[in-house]
Amino acid sequence: MIVVQRDTVKLFGFIPKVPIVYEYKMFFDGCSKGNPGPGGAGAVIYKGVEEISNASVYVGDKTTNNHAEYSGLITGLEMAIGLGIEALQVYGDSQLVVKQMRGEYKVNHPNLIVDYKAAKELEKKIKTIEYFNIPRKDNSRADELANLGLLRP
Repeated sequence: MIVVQRDTVKLFGFIPKVPIVYEYKMFFDGCSKGNPGPGGAGAVIYKGVEEISNASVYVGDKTTNNHAEYSGLITGLEMAIGLGIEALQVYGDSQLVVKQMRGEYKVNHPNLIVDYKAAKELEKKIKTIEYFNIPRKDNSRADELANLGLLRP
């Protein structure tokens, strides 16, 4: 427990934040062969460096890449909630999805509004969550799972 003295608040005008220690990380990805075309999604959760949960999902026959990306995110959030995770760092290589979830981009496309709202509802069930955009090369396991999702129609 951190105790903040009143003088600190007077001196700096704020109470310092207690840093959050994240034990869990989730990576998500989606793919569409044809855009639109057959789509797959994948997500993986790590506790430290240990992979503790993963999923591959067939998204549909005429799926856009953005819809597949959101499907990966939603799948990962559902897994995290099922595991009772309360603090989660989320990593994806879709700049659009990450920035929409952080509130930096508006969601304009009607089909993505449905996906966005579904993800936001799931997000509410996790106490603390942060989103990070990463290069595709750093998202290889989620990419592998998304491509495996294409094999499960």
